[in-house]
Amino acid sequence: MADEQILVIDDTPANLKLTRILLAHEGYTVRTATDAEEALTILDDFHPALMLVDIQLPGMDGLELTRRVKANPNTRDIVVVALTAFAMNGDEQHAMEEGCDGYITKPIDTRSLPVRLREYLSKRAP
Repeated sequence: MADEQILVIDDTPANLKLTRILLAHEGYTVRTATDAEEALTILDDFHPALMLVDIQLPGMDGLELTRRVKANPNTRDIVVVALTAFAMNGDEQHAMEEGCDGYITKPIDTRSLPVRLREYLSKRAP
């Protein structure tokens, strides 16, 4: 499974770099975007197995991006995992109600992230 493709969307360059390096080291093919609009453009010719989506993005937020991905027949099979620094009570449930398949809080735990992503990928529909 580690040879699968992942799209990471985050507006913080340091977060993008750390996540890209970590996931590439695990054997994933990783593309990055700094906002939702760029992510949608990338999805025109890149079909990742999983997207890590920062909820707080400039312009279109990560939950709107998730709704669009899940509403599109060409992309609805992509596993979408919300990534957020704002972990308030009820936020995870709200993200799941908006279509996210998983929820990870920042700062990212570099030891557990690969394990959690493998779990999300293993649960997706064939």
